[in-house]
Amino acid sequence: MQSDTKTGGMKDQARHAARLLRRAAHPDRRHLYWATLWLVVAAGLEVVGPLLGKMLIDDHLLTRNLDWHRIWLLLGGLVLTGWASSWIRYLQLIRLSGLAMRSVRRLREWVYGHVLRLPMAFFDRAITGQLVSRVTNDTEAVKTLYIQVLFVMLDSSIVLVGTMAAMAWLDWRLMLVVLALVPAVVGIVWLYQRLSAPAVTHARALRSDINGQMAESIGGMSVLQASNAEKRFGERFLSTNRAHRSARLRELKANAFLLRPALDLLNVVLLAIVIFGFGRREMNAVEVGVLYAFISYIARVVEPLIQITMQFSGLQQAVVATARVEALLDEAGAAEHAVGRIGNEAAFDAQAPAVRVRGLNFGYSEGQRVLHALSLDVPQGAFFGIVGHTGSGKSTLLSLLLRYYTADEGSIEISGLPLASIGNERFRNEVGLVPQDPFILAATARENIDMGRGLPAERIEAAARAAHAHGFIAGLEQGYETQLGEGGSRLSSGQKQLVAIARALAGEPRILLLDEATSRIDSATEQVVQEALEELRGKVTIIAIAHRLSTIRAADRIIVLNHGRITEAGAHEELMRIEGGLYQRLYLLQQIAV
Repeated sequence: MQSDTKTGGMKDQARHAARLLRRAAHPDRRHLYWATLWLVVAAGLEVVGPLLGKMLIDDHLLTRNLDWHRIWLLLGGLVLTGWASSWIRYLQLIRLSGLAMRSVRRLREWVYGHVLRLPMAFFDRAITGQLVSRVTNDTEAVKTLYIQVLFVMLDSSIVLVGTMAAMAWLDWRLMLVVLALVPAVVGIVWLYQRLSAPAVTHARALRSDINGQMAESIGGMSVLQASNAEKRFGERFLSTNRAHRSARLRELKANAFLLRPALDLLNVVLLAIVIFGFGRREMNAVEVGVLYAFISYIARVVEPLIQITMQFSGLQQAVVATARVEALLDEAGAAEHAVGRIGNEAAFDAQAPAVRVRGLNFGYSEGQRVLHALSLDVPQGAFFGIVGHTGSGKSTLLSLLLRYYTADEGSIEISGLPLASIGNERFRNEVGLVPQDPFILAATARENIDMGRGLPAERIEAAARAAHAHGFIAGLEQGYETQLGEGGSRLSSGQKQLVAIARALAGEPRILLLDEATSRIDSATEQVVQEALEELRGKVTIIAIAHRLSTIRAADRIIVLNHGRITEAGAHEELMRIEGGLYQRLYLLQQIAV
């Protein structure tokens, strides 16, 4: 029962892989058709060779008919057909290689573009190294499929059909003897699939685990070494690596036993049967040329079968890899909202609140609600702060405003338009984000602010000035063209945060969201951020989640969350007058800590 399930799973994977490959190769289908046609020509030329040899032996050499003109023509034909067949195969291999590389390029572009649009909920459970493996290793298996598997199997199948036809023309009874080899080969292939398919699937999954563990370890190397965890992580990697080796060994054992050796044995048995069949005939009835042709054709029958069978290992790996790629492409994309239906046509209402939240309920998992019936209005140009204990729902609210997740109940509007109706590109232009952990590209300061938007230099510099980042950027050895290093290694934490603010402001958003943007910077840099926010007051709607209450002390209104509910709201002075209030306690605790 389990075997049937695995076999069914492999069949499903094969169907999905075939569907994806047809999509990837569709623009180049004419190349594939021509490659197939020329392979038919090459196979025909290969079949002609033994027939020319048979004519040379029977009509001239055995009968001592030394017509040198015809002999040289036959010899030249043998050489020419062999050369032409090899040359055509070479040209078609080059053609298929180009098709394969273009298909891999398309697949990688599809996968990478799709990953960029996946919702944040997907990345909550995804492992970076495994995603990288799917974009690189798994898509590379498609090239192997075209160049090695498809080319060899297509060529070998055409040669096999042509050879069997030629053998039937020479002696149909002996052809039937040779044809009896095919069921034996099918049996070997069936057994090979049963034994190797689970190992191939398991090995491919373990390779992704290896990539995931490597990426995780390198990304967290400082924490790993500080925790003295090198040995534990090394042992975990060793266990995964050994499991991968074991899976590969199971696959290789199936290859070593069931592919070439088994088919070579069938080749020897078949050759013995054909020679025995000729030997039992009347000697004067035997055409030596026919025997030569049959021996040549047996090699041309068995070798394609061997080649086809040996490609099943690569085929299974390619099918598994391609199915994994399609599974990733089948993940529901993020915010595929009604672009054009409302989002690109309806205008924002300047009189409506910049953000309106009504009856918002949300939980990351069923039965564990984080936000409870939350309602909130943020006027245009206002500066709102959101505070609360860890786990109160501050970052969850921000994630919902950014459309990383969809609320279970309730609604969110941006300037009078439902959040779900705003086109994705338009929404990202209207709402800017300054994250808690600023993401810095291994690129120049200009590129980090621009983020591929093609903004003019004046706008980039204006954003940097508004974020109070222009001073230190201009002081770098090459100014805005200075390489900042991987992860912004050449900048301090505060400078990275100012670059992140400049990046958000460069998009000229209506709404600026700050996710604890001052939690990891010093007091001096915090003062700079406060000055930048003060200068933006009235021009941009600001919603700042803050751990440091000093950052949002000057906010027009401060929302205090507790267990997903708004418990207090007001300006700093109003909240401080609430005796025993949550905000007052939080503020006094921070003052004591300072």
